[in-house]
Amino acid sequence: MLGIVVTLMSKSGGSQAYGEFAKKKIKSSKQSLFATFLLGVFIFIDDYFNCLTVGNVMSKVTDEFKVSRSMLAYIIDSTAAPICIIAPISSWAAAVSGYTTGDGFQLFLNTIPFNLYALLTIVMVCYVIYSEFHIGKMKEHEVAAKMGDIHYGMNPYNEKEDDVQKGGQMIDLVLPVFILIMSCMIGMIYTGGFFSGENLITAFSQCDASKGLVYGTFFTLICMFVLYLSRKVLSYDEFVECIPEGFKTMVPSILILVLAWVLGDLVSNQLKAGAFVYQMLQSASISTAILPGCLFVVGAGLSFSTGTSWGTFAILIPMATSLFPEGSNMLVISISSILAGAVCGDHISPISDTTIMASTGAKCHHLHHVTTQLPYALIVALACIVGYLFAGFTQNLLLTLFSAFLTLVIIIGGIRIYQNHIVND
Repeated sequence: MLGIVVTLMSKSGGSQAYGEFAKKKIKSSKQSLFATFLLGVFIFIDDYFNCLTVGNVMSKVTDEFKVSRSMLAYIIDSTAAPICIIAPISSWAAAVSGYTTGDGFQLFLNTIPFNLYALLTIVMVCYVIYSEFHIGKMKEHEVAAKMGDIHYGMNPYNEKEDDVQKGGQMIDLVLPVFILIMSCMIGMIYTGGFFSGENLITAFSQCDASKGLVYGTFFTLICMFVLYLSRKVLSYDEFVECIPEGFKTMVPSILILVLAWVLGDLVSNQLKAGAFVYQMLQSASISTAILPGCLFVVGAGLSFSTGTSWGTFAILIPMATSLFPEGSNMLVISISSILAGAVCGDHISPISDTTIMASTGAKCHHLHHVTTQLPYALIVALACIVGYLFAGFTQNLLLTLFSAFLTLVIIIGGIRIYQNHIVND
């Protein structure tokens, strides 16, 4: 249904109208990427919705300034899960709260300042945009984009521009997006029992995010039907034609997702990889001080191999809650490291649903997105490991943030010096 919504926005001319408006306000590739980043931060309710909406809205704008689709996909992916995992009102916050004991939502709030991967990823994205910090394959893709090849030779989505309505207005995009955000939030708290007497926090913590998104998206489709047909933006036939078209645009993603879920289920449920890792960690005599760093690495590896951060939460969070007393600082730090590691593995995994949806939203070849994003994610991951080692030994938030940020600066500075040396040679 999200695919249908995106197709209708494009068919109505709303996306094109927004693109034309943005082109008048945005004057450079940096501004177009910062606008993409800010829109990704704004749509924090769910990573799927984030990826598809931001990609559809901003791709026309970034194309105008010859930004590669790989760079667009990186910005989208870096403002999906990393933003959702530190947003108090999101499907991810609800999921994490459900895996903990006691006041799960308050514990989640306490983990936000210690979630180094999410915080440093945001810093990294801003730096990449501002300084045009292109490394690895991304540099090749950006060079090709400046020469007119934004897809780096491979465009599996075959975008069509000839059937877009010319009379579309910005309201045809902005209003459906607003309705989608609000209706999805209402749908989520509805499934959590808000309208049956539960308070807002409890409703979010025990909501069914998948059902909430279905309800919200279906309501949005009804509103779009009324909005477009009443104003004669689309005819009834044109609206109905967008339903199979929207489904077809999602077929590549659906196929990759199904295969990724199969592989993830095989690794986690049939081979019992999670249980094996859990038993190894329980039996290993690991110092409490280095446990957060170890949990980050294990969480990243488990999430990378299974393609699911939520599954990693379910495996590792109960272990942390059994090791440390409720309310202790080490419990907060350990769960933060698990959340950060799981998001890191999810961010770089080629079978992660978020990674797949980011490449779909940007209409970027999936493997191009994975290979160009990997160096940036690994740089942030190295800084996180150092930060969590400091966190384990000091349990001090300021020292943890300072050590992680300083490590990130040193790594980037070293790469910059190496790049300059290569250029001079």
